Amino acid sequence: MAVPPAARVFFASGHSRVKDQTGDPTLPPAAPPLMTTPRPITRKYAERQSALVASAIRLINRRGVSGMTLADVAAEMGQSPKVIAYYFKKKDDLAAECFLQGLRRLNSFVAAAALEAAPRDRLAALLAAYFDFKRRAELGEMEELTSPNDIRALNSAPVSAAYADFFRGIRSLLGDDDSLPGGRVRRNANAHLVIAALHWTPVWLPWIYPEDYARAGKRVFDVLSGGIAAPGQAWAPRRLSPLALEAGKVAGGGDEPFLVAATRLINQQGYHGASVEKIAASINLTKGAFYHHIDNKDDLIVACFMRSFDLYRRLIAAAEAVSGNGLQHLQTLTLALLERELSDGSGLLRASALTTLPEPLQTELTGLHYRIGFRLGAIISDGIIDGSIRPVDPVAATQVLMGLINTVDELPYYVQGVTLDQAVEHYVRPYFEGLAPAG
Repeated sequence: MAVPPAARVFFASGHSRVKDQTGDPTLPPAAPPLMTTPRPITRKYAERQSALVASAIRLINRRGVSGMTLADVAAEMGQSPKVIAYYFKKKDDLAAECFLQGLRRLNSFVAAAALEAAPRDRLAALLAAYFDFKRRAELGEMEELTSPNDIRALNSAPVSAAYADFFRGIRSLLGDDDSLPGGRVRRNANAHLVIAALHWTPVWLPWIYPEDYARAGKRVFDVLSGGIAAPGQAWAPRRLSPLALEAGKVAGGGDEPFLVAATRLINQQGYHGASVEKIAASINLTKGAFYHHIDNKDDLIVACFMRSFDLYRRLIAAAEAVSGNGLQHLQTLTLALLERELSDGSGLLRASALTTLPEPLQTELTGLHYRIGFRLGAIISDGIIDGSIRPVDPVAATQVLMGLINTVDELPYYVQGVTLDQAVEHYVRPYFEGLAPAG
């Protein structure tokens, strides 16, 4: 089977670094739009505008917002750039509409799910609607969602408001502050877990048949609602010592300071915000000395990804060496990644950075993500066999976990001032123990 094209890869991240007065993640406020005379909306106008948005979505999902230009959209549509400008004056206007279209759809799913009485039923309704949409998009019946990687770079007030509505809507589906231990901290962290699972699906859904998407949605619901731990199994991860991690080191691995610094800054500020000057300055290197290690920024991104895959492998080996069963192996691994990210940001490069690379490199590195997924799935299968993990779909359980890990560094923006203990209790343990167990 061929690796799905990069246009279908919808990696999470790039959420806001700004908070509104409620403490919810929002996007930076934008300057008020200039007042212009509205164009008449005819059927032909609406159809052409919709086609332009669909084309732009495909380009953004392959290249990011920075790699999408009005000229590229025009070329894909077989139109003159002047024709595109009739519908969208600026590239940012078109990009904003791409994000808004997706957020309107997501918010409609949330609104429909909110009609259910219980949190468990709301979560089931949300996932059923979302996976049905993904099926229809895969069949070409609807435009895909726009990758949120560059959403913060737009500085768009309407996009900010729509994303804040989406986050609050997901949070409200999971119960009120008084119904959950931990109150709003718990609900914010739980909402982040659900959003991470949704945003990660385009990485793996293209590998299954569209007619199986509904089944996949039910399996993801089973994991999120009930967790993966078998009844009676405790939260009992082991903490890895530096010596244990070093013992699991694979050939050619390493945590070179410039790669750690680059990973941290790219995750925090995005590809364009994390300049070579900033990365070099953070570890007291000159720009020239930095380029002694790396020839160009694409090579830097690739090196950061290779470091991340190596780190995954070292942590998996070290966790396996101290764990008694499959569940504890997975708990130990997840805790180690959480500690690295929340303590000093020395964890994994978020997969959203893939869209900054040429498409052939995206495909190659996406394949390496799948390899990690197969390894995590093997751990889950081991746990099912030894009885520490209940019978769950290993594919769904693996991909929900990878979504969780991919966006763990975003948690402090969803839960302001979150401590490691809070992150463990309200973000990680719900994956193992369930957001809304039956009964």
